[in-house]
Amino acid sequence: MGANTSQVSDLSDNPSLRTLVGTESISENDPFWNQLISFTFISPTSSGDSKLLEEAVIPLAKILIENNPRSGNFGALVRIFLGRTKELKVSTECQDQLFIWQAHNALFMIRCLLKVFIREMSEEELHLQFSYQERAPGSCAETGSEDLLEELLSNLIHLIVEVPLLDITYSILFEAVTTLLVFFSYQLFNKDILRDGLIYQHIMKGRCLSLTSRLVKTLLYNFIRQEKCPPPATHIFEQKAEGGLLYGLASGVASGLWSVFTLGGAGNKAGVDQEHNPLPLSNQSLLLLLVLANLTDGPDWPNPYRQAITCFRNTQDTSSMSAEQPHTFQINFNSLYTALCEQQRSDQATLLLYTLLHQNANMRTYMLSRTDMDNLVLPILEILYHVENRNSHHVYMALIILLILTEDDAFNRSVHEVELKNITWYTERTLTEISLGSLLILVVIRTIQFNMTRTRDKYLHTNCLAALANMSAQFRCLHQYAAQRIISLFALLSKKHNKVLEQATQSLRGRLGDDTALPDYAQDLNVIEEVIRMMLEIINSCLSNSLHHNPNLVYALLYKRELFEQFRTHPSFQDIMQNLDTVIGFFSQRLELAGSDLSVERVQEVIIKGAQALPTDRLKKFPELKFKYVEEDQPEDFFIPYVWSLVFNAGVGLHWSPHGIELFSMDSG
Repeated sequence: MGANTSQVSDLSDNPSLRTLVGTESISENDPFWNQLISFTFISPTSSGDSKLLEEAVIPLAKILIENNPRSGNFGALVRIFLGRTKELKVSTECQDQLFIWQAHNALFMIRCLLKVFIREMSEEELHLQFSYQERAPGSCAETGSEDLLEELLSNLIHLIVEVPLLDITYSILFEAVTTLLVFFSYQLFNKDILRDGLIYQHIMKGRCLSLTSRLVKTLLYNFIRQEKCPPPATHIFEQKAEGGLLYGLASGVASGLWSVFTLGGAGNKAGVDQEHNPLPLSNQSLLLLLVLANLTDGPDWPNPYRQAITCFRNTQDTSSMSAEQPHTFQINFNSLYTALCEQQRSDQATLLLYTLLHQNANMRTYMLSRTDMDNLVLPILEILYHVENRNSHHVYMALIILLILTEDDAFNRSVHEVELKNITWYTERTLTEISLGSLLILVVIRTIQFNMTRTRDKYLHTNCLAALANMSAQFRCLHQYAAQRIISLFALLSKKHNKVLEQATQSLRGRLGDDTALPDYAQDLNVIEEVIRMMLEIINSCLSNSLHHNPNLVYALLYKRELFEQFRTHPSFQDIMQNLDTVIGFFSQRLELAGSDLSVERVQEVIIKGAQALPTDRLKKFPELKFKYVEEDQPEDFFIPYVWSLVFNAGVGLHWSPHGIELFSMDSG
């Protein structure tokens, strides 16, 4: 970094950088600045080397922190960048690639320094670093004529929304998005949720407010476009046949510096490189969007970015805009839906899907109206299927998305009409042909069983069962294996119930003459009985509403009828067991009349005919099972730590940030 620098080890001795961080003030008209931001740099090719870059910048940044009150050089660097941003749009139209490249380099240097500044000082102290500027030779003072910090924030947003995304602008747009994320990274150094501050005020209420809808729209389109990082030879300069100075300067960026930020900085897992992160601008734009959407409301104003996300509409919506929604805009829902379907492998894309489904009624209505819901649901099911390889928050998001979808009866009917073939990622059993609804049931049941044996998370159990309950009245033509797994889950719960009941009985006997504290088996028993009750209600709901559509479930029920015997007289289950007893008794009698040694095909034939003959009034009616996702059930600010864990893992924060890691680094536990 700095003119003629070629590798990380040279940074500390680079004369241009030593001048920048030194005690001498440098006039903004000095040719030094052009030299400084015309650097070539053979940069890291791995995340480990990216850490070396950060570590090389730290001592230089600390020297600048000490000398900047006298020199004002940091503010001068910022003003050099701001001077170039005013002409970036024109430079793009004129294909002035050298101008864009130098503006990018200046912003890259600002971002590297800011990462250290934010680690080392408070927002108030950071604001002072922006305010120092030269007044007379050898002296420097604060200036009240401008707020350079707000000016930089505003210009970054203007840059993002006004400069078109092209090969030659990709790098500077990426830097602008990432620098905004760095500004917000104070959260990474605080265990408490930050609810105020200078940067917060500028973004939420200052000059940036008028650009709210344009910024959100641009970030969404960056996500939608999924533009890959341009090839090194084209994203700054095209190679000239004769070579020359311009190409020589550009090649240092093209072959080197670019990998600094495509690597994602220091927070990524080992081995991550550009090949594994081909969409850096898309990914960073989505992270910034989620950070903005999850900023807390002010004491007397709502978060405008959340407002924009919750009220934007389809480009095909021709109705007039509401004055009550000042930050609304229109965007192509089909393109957004396609991008959401394609990108669910990442936590942040799943969190965006949740946000839109839960908070944007226009987008939710559009998604539920799609006839290709399998494109959206299958990636969500795959997340749940690989639960052991996902972090707990990603799994929660996937489950909540399913719960929100199953609140819609039309969705619950339509999933059983979509036929799938050869689900290769489902390995427990070969599924050559199965409905989307049956696959959904299989995956949710598998998630419940995983949770019972591993994490034992009541919240996860609740969401899984709620989704099944919402679907149960519309179960149609359940796959044989899905029907078996429903009954197998009940068998597992029954076995667990008996074990806990036995432990509770033994503990009561052991209490006689013993004052030792014993486990609270009564509470465990109560929890397992609640789950059993829910499973019985799910089975009953299916039988009461669509028995004739589900012969495979009746077959599985009859095959394991002995499982239900112990619950017939249990006071917690007597009412719900009446219908199951009626169904089991009715079909058992018809099978006895059909003779002995019946084949599977003959049993199924008897069941199908019997289902048409069973009078519906013989089954007791229970209230419809309907569960809604309520965000208030989540802990306060539940998603803010989650979002910042994603930001940290993307390498925006310094890899050795000392305070916020316990809160913001989340693992699969």
